[in-house]
Amino acid sequence: MTISLRGTTTAQQLVEHALATSTADDCVAIVRDITSANLRWANNTLTTNGVMTEVSVTVVSFAAVDGGIATGSVSGSASTPDQVTALVQAADAAARAGSPAEDAGELIGDVTSSDWDTEPETTDIGVYRAFAPALGEAFVQATAENRLLYGFVNHEVATTYLGSSRGLRLRHVQPTGHYACTGKDTSLTRSAWTGGATRDFRDVDAAAMAATVKQRLGWAERRIDLPAGRYDTILPPSSVADLMIDAYWGAGARVAHEGESVYSRRGGGTRIGDKVAAPGVSLFSDPTYAGLECAPFVITGSSDNTDSVFDNGLALERTDWVQDGLLTGLLQTRHSAGMTGQPVTPMIDNLVLEVGDGAGTIDDMIAGTQRGLLLTCLWYIREVDPQTMLLTGLTRDGVYVIEDGEIVGAANNFRWNESPIDLLNRFSAATESVPSFSREWGDDYFSRTATPALRIPDFNMSSVSQGV
Repeated sequence: MTISLRGTTTAQQLVEHALATSTADDCVAIVRDITSANLRWANNTLTTNGVMTEVSVTVVSFAAVDGGIATGSVSGSASTPDQVTALVQAADAAARAGSPAEDAGELIGDVTSSDWDTEPETTDIGVYRAFAPALGEAFVQATAENRLLYGFVNHEVATTYLGSSRGLRLRHVQPTGHYACTGKDTSLTRSAWTGGATRDFRDVDAAAMAATVKQRLGWAERRIDLPAGRYDTILPPSSVADLMIDAYWGAGARVAHEGESVYSRRGGGTRIGDKVAAPGVSLFSDPTYAGLECAPFVITGSSDNTDSVFDNGLALERTDWVQDGLLTGLLQTRHSAGMTGQPVTPMIDNLVLEVGDGAGTIDDMIAGTQRGLLLTCLWYIREVDPQTMLLTGLTRDGVYVIEDGEIVGAANNFRWNESPIDLLNRFSAATESVPSFSREWGDDYFSRTATPALRIPDFNMSSVSQGV
C-alpha cells in the first residue's frame, strides 16, 4: 500500500508562500515532508506493509495588539499554495484576536542552512531488505516450535524546513525507526516482548529479535505467584528510559520556579545546584550524540511550559541537566530564563543517562542477584504527585524471578509506584549505558535515548495486576 499526499510545489516554495501571504507583523512557517515505511505481522504472517508520504505545515503569526505581541498558530496537511493560504489566514486572524503573549521576545533571524535548497530525503520499503527475509525465517521457526509472533516496524524520514519573516531558512533531516515484537505461546497464556530504536534498520537483526522473545517465553514456562511488596528489581534500559523521559518532560523551569514540581526549592526558586541524584549520575542531551542525532535548533509550533514560538531557530548544543548528582539545568525558554536568572537551555530531542561506575551488561547484573525480579517493560505510566514526581504504572509482558543468579520463572504482573528522582538516589548497581527504547513513549513521542540498566533494592510493587 502506498499513500502520497505530496504535491508538485516544493517544501521551500510552501514556506516562501506562507511568509509572502501573511499580513501579520511577523510570521514563522514550518513545513515537514515525511515519508514512512512499515511492516506489520500477526500469527507468524505478514499482514500489512505500506509507504506513506505526508506534507504538514504549521504557520505561526505574530501581531502587535494592545499591551504587546499576540500569536496565532494553525497546523494542517497542506501541499498546495491554496491550502497554505488558508492556514496563513487562520493564523493571522487568531493572532490579531489574541491576548499579549507572556513569552514575547525578539524572533531569531537571518540564519540560513547551507542545504536549504536541497530536496527532502525519503525512505521506502527497501529499508527492510535485510530485515524482512530474516523475519520470514523467524516465522517458520516459530510455527514449528508452537510460538506466535506479533509485531510492527516503522521507519520514517522527516525533513523539516523552518522559515521566518526575519530571515530564518533552516533545514533538518530526522530519520526515526523502531521495531517491536511480542511472542505468545499457542495457548495464549504466556507473553514476551522486545523492541528497540534505530535510524536506518541496518543494525536491527530480526533473528536476534525473535530469539529474545523465544528465550523470554521459555523463562515463563514456570509461573511463580508473588504478593505485592518491595523487591530487589532490575530495570532494563527500556524501563529506565520510560522513567527518565518522565523526569525530563517534568523538568520545566517555569513550573519549578513557581513551586509546582520536584525541581522546586522550598521557600522559592528552583533546585538548580542541589543534589538530586547519587554521585556519578549524569543526565544530558546533545543533538550531536552518536546514534541519537536530532535537530540542532528549536522547532516548535506552540508555546507552553517548555517551549516558546519566539525561540524558533535558536541554536541547540549539549546541555547537562544533572552532573555528578547535582541538578545543573532545567528546560528553559528565553522567557523562563529571564524569570529564573539561569542560562537558556531549551528542550532537545534526545536524552542520555550515564552512571560513572556503571559497568557490564544486564546479564552480569542478573548473575549477581541472589533473589529478585527482572522487568521487561513498564506501561500505562501516569503522574500521581508532581511535587515528588511520584509515578504509577503497570508491568507488562514478563516479570521474571531471579534466584541465585539465574532466571527460574515468571511472576504475575504488578502495579508499581515510584519516583524516578528517588530511584536515581536509591539504585545499588548500574550497567554501561546503551541505546534504549521506551515502550511507553518511544513509538510516538520520544525514541532517542541511551540508558543503563539499574538495580533497585526496594522497588515498590504496590499491588498485584491481572494483566498479561
